[in-house]
Amino acid sequence: MSTSPFFHNLASAYQAELDDLSSDSEGRNVLRQRLADKRRELGFLRQMIELSPEMVAVVFHQGFQFKQPQRMEQLTKQASEDLPAWATLADAVTLQPWARPLSLEILKEPMGDWFMTVAAGLEYLYGKPAKAPVSDSDSEDQDSDDDTDREQSDNGDADSDGDDGHDGHDGNGRHEAGEDWLAEQGFDRKD
Repeated sequence: MSTSPFFHNLASAYQAELDDLSSDSEGRNVLRQRLADKRRELGFLRQMIELSPEMVAVVFHQGFQFKQPQRMEQLTKQASEDLPAWATLADAVTLQPWARPLSLEILKEPMGDWFMTVAAGLEYLYGKPAKAPVSDSDSEDQDSDDDTDREQSDNGDADSDGDDGHDGHDGNGRHEAGEDWLAEQGFDRKD
């Protein structure tokens, strides 16, 4: 899938922002708690809509349902200044009930309409598995693990401890895969 340079750059920053929010200094999954904190700070975050939309867009993480993926594909190929109005996406994107009040606050901002379209595009790209060429079977296995983690997170599956199942792609699954790869290269496992 090709994206515009605008969405390509922002999608990387959005991924990094979610990764940063995912775990604390002890490696515990705290994404749900940190997103709740961000949502409470929306009044302050609204000031960053134009300069750092990816930092604000995380408040809508898992808040969109995409009914017309082909429309989202087209949207993510657009430049920043060519994005459609948020209202024109009503048949392609719906908000989860908890996200609607947040969107009403955002839409009060001068750039709110533009931002909602950007946030939907970023979340769509985040939830879409990457379709990069695979150079070897190790990469293919890792991509498959990442896609499974992302699907579980996006479907709202919860861990038994109440976390949302998203490990920021740097949790135990990735750690174990890294340990396996190092062992295959001849390094000793850390125990």
